[in-house]
Formats: sequence, C-alpha cells, structure tokens
Amino acid sequence: MNCILCKGATKKFWKSKNREFVECTNCGGIQLLSQFYISKKAEEARYLTHNNDVDDPKYQDFVKPITSRILKDFSTEHSGLDYGCGTGPVISIQLEKEGYKTVLYDPYFHPQTSVLTNKYNFIICCEVMEHFYKPQQEFRTLASLLKPGGKLYCKTSLYSEKIDFDNWYYKNDVTHVFFYTEKSLIWIKDNLDFSALEIHPNRIIFSK
Repeated sequence: MNCILCKGATKKFWKSKNREFVECTNCGGIQLLSQFYISKKAEEARYLTHNNDVDDPKYQDFVKPITSRILKDFSTEHSGLDYGCGTGPVISIQLEKEGYKTVLYDPYFHPQTSVLTNKYNFIICCEVMEHFYKPQQEFRTLASLLKPGGKLYCKTSLYSEKIDFDNWYYKNDVTHVFFYTEKSLIWIKDNLDFSALEIHPNRIIFSK
C-alpha cells in the first residue's frame, strides 16, 4: 500500500489482532491499512458518540489555541469555513459571539457542498485531518479554498519517535486512519500549494 498522502512506499510499523499500520518511508506518516477501515455507517455512529457540547468550558479551552489565534490574525470583516465541524462547531460559535462570520461543512452533519465553491480568509480543521482517507486530495481542496494570504488552522496529535505507539491513546479511535509527523506537514506545505507552515504543540497553521 502506497502512502495515501505522498504516494511513497510504506513499510510495516505496528500490528494487533484487529488493526495494522504502516509507515511511509518518504513523508513519515503512519497509516492504517485500508482493509481495516470501518464502514461509513459505523463511522457516523462513532462520531455521534463524541461529547461535543459547545457550552462545555473544557471543550472551549481545548480549542482555544485555534480560536485565540484566529481572533489575532483576522477581523470580523474576514470570512471563515469550519471544515469537518461535526455535531459541535464550538470554534465557529465562539467566533460568532465575537462578530465573525463562518460557514459549516461536514460530510455527515453539514453536507452542503455549495460552501465549497467559495473562497475564505481562514479555514478551521480541528481534529479532522486524522480522519482523511485521501489526505493529499483533501489538503489540495483546502488550499484551493483559501484566498491569498489566507490561513488553515489545524489541530491533531502528531506522531514522533518519542511516542510509545503501543500505549498511544490516539491510535485507539477506529476512525483515525492517518497520523502525521513534522516531516508529513512539511511535505504538505512544500507540495500542496501552501507558502508557510507553523507547528506548535496545540495547533498547526498553513498559510496560502
């Protein structure tokens, strides 16, 4: 199986009774073998179990690294897209309280593809990119939806060699199919029409 991000060759990485991951020798990404993907119905059911209460202060604090940076980088005159917002678009709601305009897109819960025909100053992609079955295609789309000078704000848990994969909680979510490394993010920036990249412990920012 070639890497679903960069199309590079992969090698064996980790295996259990129910799942198997391989590692890309080019971009360093860790991906689930496709035969272990769950069905769309099962995936949607899993998302419905997420406790995404937009009024939960802990949830608001969890996404604050993205919310606060958008408030710093853009004004209420700018437009935004919450891509993969799920059932609880907490970032969009927090921004709307400050007078910002954002639109929602989610293939299951807000499937209005018409919003993908416009361009935006900022795009939110919070705890979404690890679910991408076609990450190269998804990031190309996201880059194309940004206006010049726009920014894509992502949040995910990156993999590094310091992590004990056996005991890494993040791999246990059956809807997580791709884990990025810093090398993976650099590949995205260099190859998928972004001009700059910031990697922080609690947020990732691609610039157009």
